[in-house]
Amino acid sequence: MQRREESTENNSAAATWVDQQVTFTAGGMTIYGTYRHPAHSTGNVPAALLIAGSGPTDRDGNDAQMQNLNTLKTVADWLSSDGVATLRYDKLGSGKTGLGTYTAATAAQIDVSIFTDEATSALQYLSKQSGVDPQHLSVVGHSEGALYALLLATKTGTTGGVPKIAALMLLEPSSIRLLDVLKEQIEGQIAAAEKGAQLAAATGATLTQQLDVAITSIRTTGTVPPNLPKELTSVFNPANAKYIAEIDAYDPASLAAKLPPSMPVLTSCSNADIQVTCDQVQHLIGGLSRADLDAVKLTGVDHMLKEDNSRDAANYDKSLPFSTVLRDAIKKFTSVK
Repeated sequence: MQRREESTENNSAAATWVDQQVTFTAGGMTIYGTYRHPAHSTGNVPAALLIAGSGPTDRDGNDAQMQNLNTLKTVADWLSSDGVATLRYDKLGSGKTGLGTYTAATAAQIDVSIFTDEATSALQYLSKQSGVDPQHLSVVGHSEGALYALLLATKTGTTGGVPKIAALMLLEPSSIRLLDVLKEQIEGQIAAAEKGAQLAAATGATLTQQLDVAITSIRTTGTVPPNLPKELTSVFNPANAKYIAEIDAYDPASLAAKLPPSMPVLTSCSNADIQVTCDQVQHLIGGLSRADLDAVKLTGVDHMLKEDNSRDAANYDKSLPFSTVLRDAIKKFTSVK
């Protein structure tokens, strides 16, 4: 959150907060969300837009398979305790928003612009709410949501007016190009399967070669090559090739370098995050040389911000405590200076 002068108008941390169910439109579709704000007027308060990670992730940070992740809901809880209003929303493909005007047959047409339009419209909606201080708007992005936070803050690939963003919080952020992330993850899975004698070395070598072919095809033509093995079609297929090609074109560090000088930015990484490594986040941090940066390095915290050192994604949906270190870092970041 942008450092701001102390004001009696912003003394809202002890207020009663309500979750208001709201809608706004983006791309001709109705987007459903939750606007958390003081129940009664306490003067203008800062506000933050929360953007979920990849896949069909809803306003609370959950999906159809895992309903107890609650990553964004928890961040909203933290921020209201700090006197910050929030808007979180069911992005296209999730929650009450669903597929909107799309169907399973037309899902391959979904591209990056649809999600940037959603985020832009959400920020516009938030900025216009009575009691929100439009000079103190932040964007909080979790995982891939951090990339969309950077797109908004740099007005890259956006249409329509993006309200001025005062600060960014990039939590376990996507920090290198998407296809590079997928290559690291898949090669790691192949190596683990070979080590555990679940996959023959020759088969692993063939999969690695076909992985490189798929990545080259997507980057050069925006399409997946034919006859990919089943081990790869769950990741690369005609339904998602367009989206992957478009999002892969963005290097988060290059976007970060375009932020306004001295913009306050909070980043987090953890040694127990199996999806985003601290080395990857360091790449992103390399683009934040002009930012007012708070970089938080966590220990034993998983990708969903929960305290879990197991490095096992099966634990994501368990009722585990969220990181107290990250919570304290966010409180400090949003505090009145």
